[in-house]
Amino acid sequence: MNAINFEEVQKATKEAADNAAKSFGAISKGLQALTVESTDYTKKSYEAGSAAVEKLFAAKTVEKAIEVQTEYAKSAYEGFVAQATKVQELLTDVAKEAYKPYEGVFAKFGVAAK
Repeated sequence: MNAINFEEVQKATKEAADNAAKSFGAISKGLQALTVESTDYTKKSYEAGSAAVEKLFAAKTVEKAIEVQTEYAKSAYEGFVAQATKVQELLTDVAKEAYKPYEGVFAKFGVAAK
């Protein structure tokens, strides 16, 4: 029967706790960045919508109202696509950073990140 090496168990436990703390820190930092990004986007979106409504009420003709609405729809769509891209990149970065502390652990078992 193999004897339990408490020093190795203790070392492994400390390493796991350190990796978890580093990973949690990366996730926390990433979520803060995501929150800031989302708040900024929401503020800009609200301001753009408010400005569009003001322009719409100021329109003297139906053609001008359609022009304002078309400009706003195009701008809102482009802003949404840009924001979705930023969020995707941010989440990818968060996942990579959260995984980093475990790279060495997975490498021991022959598992590589893809």
